[in-house]
Amino acid sequence: KGLITVTDQSNIGKPESGPAIQVTFLFTINEEDFTVDAPVVYQWTDPVKGELYRPFEVVPPVVTNVVNKVIVFANEEPRDLMVNVRATGKQVEHAKVYLEVPTGWSFTPKVFDLNFATVNADVNKTFKITPPHNESTGSIKVIAEVNGVRYNKSLDEISYDHIPSQILLQASEAKAVKVSIQKEGSIVGYIKGAGDEVPAALRATGYEVWEMNTEDVTDENLKKLDAVIFGIRALNTNDQIPRFMPTVLNYAKNGGTVIMQYNNNNGVDMNRFAPYPLKLSRNRVTEEDATVRMIATDHPALNHPNKIHSSDFDGWVQERGLYFPREWDAAYTPILSMNDAKENPLDGSILVAKYGEGYFVYTALSFFRELPEGVPGAYKLFANLVSLGKPKTEKMVETKHKKK
Repeated sequence: KGLITVTDQSNIGKPESGPAIQVTFLFTINEEDFTVDAPVVYQWTDPVKGELYRPFEVVPPVVTNVVNKVIVFANEEPRDLMVNVRATGKQVEHAKVYLEVPTGWSFTPKVFDLNFATVNADVNKTFKITPPHNESTGSIKVIAEVNGVRYNKSLDEISYDHIPSQILLQASEAKAVKVSIQKEGSIVGYIKGAGDEVPAALRATGYEVWEMNTEDVTDENLKKLDAVIFGIRALNTNDQIPRFMPTVLNYAKNGGTVIMQYNNNNGVDMNRFAPYPLKLSRNRVTEEDATVRMIATDHPALNHPNKIHSSDFDGWVQERGLYFPREWDAAYTPILSMNDAKENPLDGSILVAKYGEGYFVYTALSFFRELPEGVPGAYKLFANLVSLGKPKTEKMVETKHKKK
């Protein structure tokens, strides 16, 4: 796992792919024959930079780039899939663009008929995707057909002054996920962190997300929210948080739910940002398939409104979590335990504390990777965290105490 099979061993160690077209020059000097291989390149003159060269590439006549790479369905309502269709050659006529979807899925319209008169002409087209009734995960492929030949390629260009231009041709497709997610609440405030795509994932499940600026974080505004969520490394990247953190903690104390995603432990004193003592570490679980053990099996975070099973940790990508807390106050309840092979168990991936009438959650799980990748179990677990303290959860907690 993790290894790449190279069919042509001579490619190993090359800094870049070989040229699309190469020319061999034959020379004879003093009756000695020899050859020189040279790539075909494109040369042009830039008015500022002068004479420039770039590799010559062979690409399909039409390429299709999916705008939203992952589409998550929390119910059976259709959702849009936007596709940018671009002609790489001039006068591309009678091109057809359509989809191939997993069994049980459907889309409209069935096909777009397109004509392009100029090089690099492009157009955006939108398909309506309808998921099946049951939970399902699969790939939606975008097919461009020209003169009876099918192409399934997207085109991305990497262009910087200090390296040769690179063309990346990959399969043109989107991951489609139909997951039955139950949730409490509807409006969350989000304080963005670094390179954070979680807000878009939350919107996909039906939450209204208010991406809050410093001036938005007031007692009056927080009263409108069902939860306040801090993006990854927010404490490392936003020096304004200390100013309004007391307001956020007061919101939790008065019945709100605050979720803080992982932060780098470099120079962060969590005692300034959490209701009870908490110390971070550099501990992490890098094996994405590491066994996850539930150590607070009766806690609402694992039971309401979605029942979390061990299978909900299948299909996670890149890692389980990072910068786990190493010490915490007894007021926190650790929810999960996990570890890489031959390492000690780590119990700090999710810590939940009741604070006043509300909840404070610190989570080091890599939701910032799992949600944009459409991992169903990650959506269910995150919805449970947002739902903490909502009416149905409170009833569950009260019932549990009465039984005891």
